[in-house]
Amino acid sequence: MPKESYLPCLMQLFRQHGYDGATLSKISEATGLGKASLYHHFPGGKDEMVEAVLDFAAVWMQHNIIQPLGEPGEPITKLQNMCDRVHDLYAGGERPCLLAILLLGSARDTFHSKVQGLIASWIEAIATVLQAAGMEPAIARLRGEDAIIAIQGSLILAQGLGNVAPFQRVLRDLPQTLCDELALLSDVEPS
Repeated sequence: MPKESYLPCLMQLFRQHGYDGATLSKISEATGLGKASLYHHFPGGKDEMVEAVLDFAAVWMQHNIIQPLGEPGEPITKLQNMCDRVHDLYAGGERPCLLAILLLGSARDTFHSKVQGLIASWIEAIATVLQAAGMEPAIARLRGEDAIIAIQGSLILAQGLGNVAPFQRVLRDLPQTLCDELALLSDVEPS
């Protein structure tokens, strides 16, 4: 099998155990590959595996989040579609965030710039939707950051409480919250 076929399994493993906790034994068991086969597919070892998983995540994000947010349509519809995809990605709040996990422990320094780029592109995509709908660029960027804070914070809260309701509430309410601010801006603009 090509190494790409192992990426969803590796993603789940790194989500569940983090970089430090995903030992070669666990990786071997999860993928069904012996250590020699793992090094055949990923000569750079665990670092190369994580790089491949982050590239896989970047392609997913581009296809499911960034590109759809950049297409024509109503802001609320695009933001709701984003929240639907995020809901699926995190299994309604049951799965932890790979990006957050990789910012912990010894992986932080190695993968920080790649994780930072993924988060920044997500913020920018949200900000672009809001800016196209009439929000000032600086405010749109702040609202993009606020959206990621709400999503990621509620995911951490859901994981910590063992209750997905906060995460699901944020995803349900976020599109309307962002669009309500757009409506307020249009109400105060001079005619």
